Amino acid sequence: MQSRLLLLGAPGGHGGPASRRMRLLLRQVVQRRPGGDRQRPEVRLLHAGSGADTGDTVNIGDVSYKLKIPKNPELVPQNYISDSLAQSVVQHLRWIMQKDLLGQDVFLIGPPGPLRRSIAMQYLELTKREVEYIALSRDTTETDLKQRREIRAGTAFYIDQCAVRAATEGRTLILEGLEKAERNVLPVLNNLLENREMQLEDGRFLMSAERYDKLLQDHTKKELDSWKIVRVSENFRVIALGLPVPRYSGNPLDPPLRSRFQARDIYYLPFKDQLKLLYSIGANVSAEKVSQLLSFATTLCSQESSTLGLPDFPLDSLAAAVQILDSFPMMPIKHAIQWLYPYSILLGHEGKMAVEGVLKRFELQDSGSSLLPKEIVRVEKMTENHVSQASVTIRIADKEVTIKVPAGTRPLSQPCASDRFIQTLSHKQLQAEMMQSHMVKDICLIGGKGCGKTVIAKNFADTLGYNIEPIMLYQDMTARDLLQQRYTLPNGDTAWRSSPLVNAALEGKLVLLDGIHRVNAGTLAVLQRLIHDRELSLYDGSRLLREDRYMHLKEELQLSDEQLQKRSIFPIHPSFRIIALAEPPVIGSTAHQWLGPEFLTMFFFHYMKPLVKSEEIQVIKEKVPNVPQEALDKLLSFTHKLRETQDPTAQSLAASLSTRQLLRISRRLSQYPNENLHSAVTKACLSRFLPSLARSALEKNLADATIEINTDDNLEPELKDYKCEATSGTLRIGAVSAPIYNAHKKMKVPDVLFYDNIQHVIAMEDMLKDFLLGEHLLLVGNQGVGKNKIVDRFLHLLNRPREYIQLHRDTTVQTLTLQPSVKDGLIVYEDSPLVKAVKLGHILVVDEADKAPTNVTCILKTLVENGEMILADGRRIVANSANVNGRENVVVIHPDFRMIVLANRPGFPFLGNDFFGTLGDIFSCHAVDNPKPHSELEMLRQYGPNVPEPILQKLVAAFGELRSLADQGIINYPYSTREVVNIVKHLQKFPAEGLSSVVRNVFDFDSYNNDMREILINTLHKYGIPIGAKPTSVQLAKE
Repeated sequence: MQSRLLLLGAPGGHGGPASRRMRLLLRQVVQRRPGGDRQRPEVRLLHAGSGADTGDTVNIGDVSYKLKIPKNPELVPQNYISDSLAQSVVQHLRWIMQKDLLGQDVFLIGPPGPLRRSIAMQYLELTKREVEYIALSRDTTETDLKQRREIRAGTAFYIDQCAVRAATEGRTLILEGLEKAERNVLPVLNNLLENREMQLEDGRFLMSAERYDKLLQDHTKKELDSWKIVRVSENFRVIALGLPVPRYSGNPLDPPLRSRFQARDIYYLPFKDQLKLLYSIGANVSAEKVSQLLSFATTLCSQESSTLGLPDFPLDSLAAAVQILDSFPMMPIKHAIQWLYPYSILLGHEGKMAVEGVLKRFELQDSGSSLLPKEIVRVEKMTENHVSQASVTIRIADKEVTIKVPAGTRPLSQPCASDRFIQTLSHKQLQAEMMQSHMVKDICLIGGKGCGKTVIAKNFADTLGYNIEPIMLYQDMTARDLLQQRYTLPNGDTAWRSSPLVNAALEGKLVLLDGIHRVNAGTLAVLQRLIHDRELSLYDGSRLLREDRYMHLKEELQLSDEQLQKRSIFPIHPSFRIIALAEPPVIGSTAHQWLGPEFLTMFFFHYMKPLVKSEEIQVIKEKVPNVPQEALDKLLSFTHKLRETQDPTAQSLAASLSTRQLLRISRRLSQYPNENLHSAVTKACLSRFLPSLARSALEKNLADATIEINTDDNLEPELKDYKCEATSGTLRIGAVSAPIYNAHKKMKVPDVLFYDNIQHVIAMEDMLKDFLLGEHLLLVGNQGVGKNKIVDRFLHLLNRPREYIQLHRDTTVQTLTLQPSVKDGLIVYEDSPLVKAVKLGHILVVDEADKAPTNVTCILKTLVENGEMILADGRRIVANSANVNGRENVVVIHPDFRMIVLANRPGFPFLGNDFFGTLGDIFSCHAVDNPKPHSELEMLRQYGPNVPEPILQKLVAAFGELRSLADQGIINYPYSTREVVNIVKHLQKFPAEGLSSVVRNVFDFDSYNNDMREILINTLHKYGIPIGAKPTSVQLAKE
């Protein structure tokens, strides 16, 4: 059945929205081809009556709807109806209109993408209905739907939220993402959906229109108001948008909720309609190419593909891809497909083969690499009607193509002019490709740890004159952290503070969403509308609109910016863009497969490959000019060999040798050229604590690369060669010297009882080398090996004040940065040790870093790497004081600020998280071990000067053997120096007690574990420490 769209209205009425709609429809009438009556929806225009807008009627086919004048016209969706509506969309709109006339609520179900939302908005625009929109996420609670408490002038009262506002004002409530909401949150709406009734927190009661009107016949409105009864408008409707679960992930629909909706499957537009749309966008692209591309995409969305486990192809992004191909018709289509659907990093081997097969089937395998964009030639700023744009010239296949892209508000820097950024061929190409995507859509950069994603994104921003807003994402992030947070004003009132993301959208910055793979998918859903439509509804009731919709609204209602701002409507800056940074999905794992069908619709994806060897050498040589050549060649051939093997153990080692780590090793080699490369690599991989299999693989690969251990290291170094001495303001440890700091806060400088021993002095010398290079340090070791003592001694020698913070299971991002407390009824934030250290230039010692969840500690990355961090009270830490220029709420990082992080080694029997695996890359790592027997004996003599020498020797020997058993994995607990020191202290104080009773202070922990007890007793007996002797252990000599 063909549908028709008719509009009946007043002739020659004022040039309002109705006449605009008529113009639209007339245009369609004119465009109709002769003889095409059968295929296209018939549209006629009829005039009726001479009233104003009141009596207008919209007809879709045989269904007609009488328009009403909206009370708040600024809440009616704008500019959603396209010039030519596809036949399938008209059918959907007709169905929604039928349900609307019946007074039923509808549920539009279908695959991910913006289509369902846009159909709902088109319907509301057509019927001039006001909209209340809410994106549901796992953080949505009933207060987001019904009422929320706010404090004004010291009194708490309730403010209506979207569902209540929509019900009382007669608006349409759009609920997006029902599968994201936690179970049992949405039943709050059940009675409102069914009977149009709801009891509110503030004592009012919402009642359906019919029943209310019936009561009005017997009672006055005043009486009903005194009973707190509120009428639900008869125009209130709900449109729910959701994905089908179980095909997609999410919570299944609750049966009582499901039964209250009428469902309609909104599948992708039919092939014919899509094709027509793509032809109209890509006039320069050959029609055959476009249809092949669409056939490929449709195939990947079919039922067969999903049984193979392939995620849906994001059909809605095709229009954007064709727009790029329209400017670059010579580019191979396969390349554009990789951006929309990065199958090479997303799928396992079988999935890749399946996609390649489909590509062959539609003859899209023409990967002529010569036709890829080579580099950005030049960028020029241009401003058209106050919109900053840049014209960018890209070299592709010996041609130069110029395109217009959005640009930032700062003056542009020339591409690649930045002194810190080294241009390599692959980086130039990547930037040119990102520029193409930037023309139409937001970008997601995928690449391994430490391969330079942030650097590329920053350089890209400089090229276009963007201000950057880095936002570090973490796992427990809520939708509020992304959009708006509550805070209290000085007089105690509650208010909302917009997040950096929302401010960036209003100001037209480039947002870097760092670590998007960590965030829960249900939380990211609140950004979908911002990314697809550039629209956003915030918690405080304000709405952000795309610029063209905002301008259209302004013209139509004849309002000024101030008036619209009073009504909380703001435009999103046309330059605003998002670049998301992510690590590649782990193929085959369910937990780390963040790149799902829903995510694919949001961005264009660019994969940043690890640098090839020649490019990596180029980067290192330009960054660190005087690095010894021979060592660099060895290091890189070793690293690339590890990266290219198929052996998973070797690949995990290669992860610790990212470009970032190689630069760190090179900086150190250039400063101390006679350093041993072997120790540098083992330090970066933390080989002391690797499992034995991985350690032997590392040793074997090092031997193959002829990276040997220093031969003269085997001699036991003497303490007299390594002196710690402070003379006239200079500190010398071993061969390294550093100026002694002049501390203002002397009481913060640690002072600790420390007996020098050679191992620890060597460790401190090593730390000092990295400290002088400006690195932040990470010390990893077993318990009781003296990590805290070494750090305190180190800071004492340098005379540096220390701030100390200890992490634990319940550490959150907020507690790391601020301690909230209440003063005179106001919430005030006190700086945590971290913020104090940043402000005052102290050394921050982070103890037990492995005890906190890694998703919390990962916010330290932005602080260490970029010197930027956002605090919970809205202040921001920045590294460069040049970035401050008059911005308030900015804390500049003191140049002397450093971080020293202490953690236990990963793996059993330690129960911490793998801090080194997550963040080891951004620190200079040092493994701390128990002192060697000789040094340990020397140290124990100082702790127990009166303890007989033979006893000390027995203890050192026995504990040495126990530690080697622990290293081999025969016993679990690594006995440390701390335990021996405690035994010696006891013997020093109470010399009369026997050794066997004192050692039990340490070994009684194991007295109930029989196997362990056997091993312990045997080892201790071997060294003549009598413990747990039984008659069976007496062995008499033979006669």
